[in-house]
Amino acid sequence: MPKNKKRNASHRGGSGGGGGGSGAAAAAAATAGGQHRNVQPFSDEDASIETMSHCSGYSDPSSFAEDGPEVLDEEGTQEDLEYKLKGLIDLTLDKSAKTRQAALEGIKNALASKMLYEFILERRMTLTDSIERCLKKGKSDEQRAAAALASVICIQLGPGIESEEILKTLGPVLKKIICDGTANIQARQTCATCFGVCCFIATDDITELYSTLECLENIFIKSYLKEKDTNVICSTPNTVLHISSLLAWTLLLTICPINEVKKKLEMHFHKLPSLLSCDDVNMRIAAGESLALLFELARGMESDFFYEDMESLTQMLRALATDGNKHRAKVDKRKQRSVFRDVLRAVEERDFPTETVKFGPERMYIDCWVKKHTYDTFKEILGSGMQYHLQSNEFLRNVFELGPPVMLDAATLKTMKISRFERHLYNSAAFKARTKARSKCRDKRADVGEFF
Repeated sequence: MPKNKKRNASHRGGSGGGGGGSGAAAAAAATAGGQHRNVQPFSDEDASIETMSHCSGYSDPSSFAEDGPEVLDEEGTQEDLEYKLKGLIDLTLDKSAKTRQAALEGIKNALASKMLYEFILERRMTLTDSIERCLKKGKSDEQRAAAALASVICIQLGPGIESEEILKTLGPVLKKIICDGTANIQARQTCATCFGVCCFIATDDITELYSTLECLENIFIKSYLKEKDTNVICSTPNTVLHISSLLAWTLLLTICPINEVKKKLEMHFHKLPSLLSCDDVNMRIAAGESLALLFELARGMESDFFYEDMESLTQMLRALATDGNKHRAKVDKRKQRSVFRDVLRAVEERDFPTETVKFGPERMYIDCWVKKHTYDTFKEILGSGMQYHLQSNEFLRNVFELGPPVMLDAATLKTMKISRFERHLYNSAAFKARTKARSKCRDKRADVGEFF
């Protein structure tokens, strides 16, 4: 899938760091009751209750997370949003770790649900400095919030000089955290995803791409089966990090030159199946989907691609697609069987079950594993804002080959919106229908049992 690196000159007119002063001024003016307070330098000391009450209007992440762009259109103007964001940007320098974390999450949630290209462009240097400071000196939750924000900023800016500068600044810090065995696992996990996504978006340097691949590779290969006499890989606290590293590595592999892809296939094709025996369901699923994607890449390069251990691999995949082990949770088994049925079809029959994603008046067809993995990665970061970004974000539309954004008038947009009450009625009706269908199914099974 081609990744459009073309830079839009009309969008690159913003100045480098001109927004830093205005952000500080807005936050100072926004403290509760008009009270003036100086912004404290970065410290790990906790803030007082009074300080938290001043900044609570800005630092509540739920204010941007619940309803996305609909609330921003209905209950506030663009100026109101930018005013709040300026205050949040300033609060990333607060002396309270909780306040900084909440500010980072608030900015991230706002950017995930609204395109603010020009606003971010003008303040990218201020934001990058704040993120770097929080990554270096913050604790686990703060580091996770900072890394997540960095990912969303790069998604907003798309490929170009500005994103390259962000990656150049934050890349070494992210890499250090990922490779630091003493750092918090969840922080390392989020940093691994961030590193992969930012590199996917921003890097034009093939050397940097290969370096990132190697960094992520060195993490997840630690889960490979090492002892020949062991048939099952036991999960460890590091497994979540290995999963995120594998998924980020697979994403970057989709934009590598053919020669590098061939090299990586030779290295991992015979080792990756060992992860299918891990006792962690998420690792098994990640490994299965990565294998399906690798097969797709290999067959795209060579239509007659031959895999030597095909028989043993298909046996493993079939076993996972029909797994009925009683010691595994029902939810895990259901999820695993669904995924591995598709993986088995991809490996055996070169088939992919097309999925349809609707957003606004448009729809996108996910018809290959590369597209599915890319979509899943960005969906995990943007959450409910993914549909909005598919409509408005030029970078994502280029990635998924959707063309320029469709321009809709205000009347059309209003008719497309569904109120909370209507959504509630629709969900209630769907729930009742599912319950009724399950009841009928149970009645049929009971009848069959009585018959026998």
